[in-house]
Amino acid sequence: MGPNVIRGLRDAGLDDRAIHDATQIIGYFNYINRVADALGVEPETFVRPWGDPDFDPGEARA
Repeated sequence: MGPNVIRGLRDAGLDDRAIHDATQIIGYFNYINRVADALGVEPETFVRPWGDPDFDPGEARA
């Protein structure tokens, strides 16, 4: 994240606290995804697969 990104976020109305919070949350999310990928963790059956237009949420609960 460079100065231009920070400037854009501030122009959009975010203050330093909001930018900090978002950075921490996004960083943690990325970290957890890498750990899950490294360990071969499979998503729960109720998680909707991305890009699957035929996915029926009712089927995942059955």
